[in-house]
Amino acid sequence: MTDTLASAVSATVGVPQERRVITAIPGPKSLALHERRNKVVASGAASGFPIYVDHAHGGILVDVDGNQFIDLGSGIGVTTIGHTHDGVVAAASRQVGELTHGLFTITPYEGYVQVAELLAKHTPGNFAKKTVLVNSGAEAVENGVKIARKYTGRRAVAVLDHAFHGRTNLTMAMNYKAMPYGLGFGPFASDIHHAPNSYPYHDGLSGAEAAERTIAFLEKTVGASDLACIVAEPIQGEGGFMVPADGYLNALQEWCTKNGVVFIADEIQAGMARTGKYFASEHFGLEPDLVLSAKGIAGGLPLAAVTGRAEIMDAAHPGGLGGTFGGNPVSTAAAVAVFEAIERDNLLAEAVRIENTLRPQLERLKSKYDIIGDIRGKGAMIAIEFVQPGTGATSKLPNAQAVASISKFAFEHGVILLTAGTYGNVIRFLPSLAVSDELLLDSIGVIEEALSAL
Repeated sequence: MTDTLASAVSATVGVPQERRVITAIPGPKSLALHERRNKVVASGAASGFPIYVDHAHGGILVDVDGNQFIDLGSGIGVTTIGHTHDGVVAAASRQVGELTHGLFTITPYEGYVQVAELLAKHTPGNFAKKTVLVNSGAEAVENGVKIARKYTGRRAVAVLDHAFHGRTNLTMAMNYKAMPYGLGFGPFASDIHHAPNSYPYHDGLSGAEAAERTIAFLEKTVGASDLACIVAEPIQGEGGFMVPADGYLNALQEWCTKNGVVFIADEIQAGMARTGKYFASEHFGLEPDLVLSAKGIAGGLPLAAVTGRAEIMDAAHPGGLGGTFGGNPVSTAAAVAVFEAIERDNLLAEAVRIENTLRPQLERLKSKYDIIGDIRGKGAMIAIEFVQPGTGATSKLPNAQAVASISKFAFEHGVILLTAGTYGNVIRFLPSLAVSDELLLDSIGVIEEALSAL
C-alpha cells in the first residue's frame, strides 16, 4: 500500500496502522470477557485467539485492552479490502436507512440485480451467466450441488482430497477431515466421493499425471454417467493452500465437459481479488460451469453466491432457490462497494504487491530453517508448510508442533496468524489488501523471532 493510502487508512478512524502491545496477551479486559463468554456461549463455538476485538480498520485489530494486532487472517479471508473500509461502511450505512430487508423472492430490489450483473461480468467465461445469492459459503456449496443435480438428473458428487466446503450436513460429508468439523455429527449425506488431488510438494506428479489418477478413480468408483458434478477449490483453503500442478484442473474440466459433468469452482476463500485476479480460476485458464463466491464479496457482511452458465442455473424451477435472508439489501449494497473499490483502487495489483513482499522474505526463512518445507500460493494467499527437522527433502513429515508454537508466539507479540493443513502443519497468510509493506515486514520479523525461539 502506498504511503498516502496508508496515511488515509490511519486517519479515517484514528487507528494507526502499527503493531502495539501494551498488556500481557490476552489482557485483563479480554480475560474478564472470556469468563463471561464461557458461561453463556456453546463450547463448540471455540475461539482460536481469546482476545476480544473492540474495533478495527485497514490491517489492524484493536482489542478491548488497547492492544493493536496485525491481522494476517482477515476473518479467514473475509475483510479482503480491509477492516471497516470507508466505501463499504458508507454504502451499508446508507442502505440501512433505506431498506434493511425485502426478501428478493417476494419484493425484489436493485442491489441484488447489481451484484448478479457484477458477478456475470467478473467470473471467468465469456458466456451468458446467472446468479442466486445466499448467506454463507456452505449455503453456496449446497445450492451449487443442488443446481448441478437438477440440471444433470444425476445424484453423485465428487470432491478432492484435503478439501473443506463447510459445516452443514452435506458439506461436512464433502470435507476431507472429520476433526473438528464432522466428528460425532453424522450420519452424513450420501453419494459423496473423495478423489485424489494434485499436491505437487508431496506427490511429485505433473498436472497430467495427477489428473489421470483423479479421473481413473472417478471412472472406477463412481462412473461418469452417475456423476452430477465435481466441486474443486482452485487453490485449497483449509487444506493448506495447495496450488495444483499446471494443467491438472484444465484436464479435469475437459473430462467433465466431455462427460456432461458440471465443474464447480469453490472460490469462497480464493476469490474476490484475493490472489491478484478476481477469481483464482483465472490463473489456470479455467472457465468453470459454476463459481461459488462468499467471504470477501461483501467486505465483512454476510453474502454468498452461485454464479454460472445460464442454462445450468435456470434448471431449478421457480421457487426452488432462495431463502429469507439471501441477498439482503445491506449486504448487496456492501458488495457493490467492494467491486467498486477493487476497480477504483486497483486492488488486484495490491494482492500482487503483497506476494512480492512476502514471498522473498519467506524464501529467505526457508533457506535458513530446515523445518520450512514449502512456500506456496498466489497473491495475498500464501502458505508455509512445516516439516520435521531434516525431512524436508525426504519424508516431509508434518510438524504441527512448530506451527502451534509459532502461532502462539506471534499472537502474544501482536500478530494474528492462521493455521491450516490436514495435519495442522501449515501457516497461511490471508492479509487484507490494505496491509502495508511495513506491517508485512514487521510480521515477518516476529515470525523469525518465533523460529529462533523454537
